Amino acid sequence: MTAHNGEAVDEQALIARAQQGDAQALAAIVENHQRTVYNVALRMCGNPHDAEETLQETFLSAIKALPKFEGRSQLSTWLYRIASNACLMQRRRQAAGADMTSLDDGEEERDEFDPPKYFVDWSVRPDDVLLDGELRSVMEDAIAQLPEALRIVFIWRDLEGLSTAETAEVLGISEGAVKVRLHRARLQLRELLSHYYAESRAGSRTGGPADAKA
Repeated sequence: MTAHNGEAVDEQALIARAQQGDAQALAAIVENHQRTVYNVALRMCGNPHDAEETLQETFLSAIKALPKFEGRSQLSTWLYRIASNACLMQRRRQAAGADMTSLDDGEEERDEFDPPKYFVDWSVRPDDVLLDGELRSVMEDAIAQLPEALRIVFIWRDLEGLSTAETAEVLGISEGAVKVRLHRARLQLRELLSHYYAESRAGSRTGGPADAKA
């Protein structure tokens, strides 16, 4: 997400035009970032309808706030923080008053977690697994089962490729919190995906459901 000098100058010019109400500049900002915002929203909300609403809310909020943008952070960092807040607000509406975990819940001081009950000895992170067909669906389901405070860190850090520092700035939490939550997210995903591998191996040994009926 770090911009090179030439890109930074171009972005500053684009922002200046957008702040003056230039419709083409505003459209360019949306075009540059809408795919990332939508992908994050889809993984946080779980369905295209709510992801579309979150996308619209993100850019409406950003356009309203753009005149006050002072450039203290990159535009993408500022925009992605708006998107993260919009995602969490959408999740709260989905939960209809259920107890939701805050991103800043103070857990970054404790690196404690329950060890996985099932564990495959992987030499790669969960997001490095070749994702195609059934496994891609299993991976997406596993991500959806993560607590939202872990899920949004995993999405920004591992799936969208932000650095630890960028993720911390986007979410408004410390770098230590990012590291702890990412570690927990990866462990939980490994456990969830280990269930899949354990079942697959058991099925291959028994010949699958068809043999079970014989």
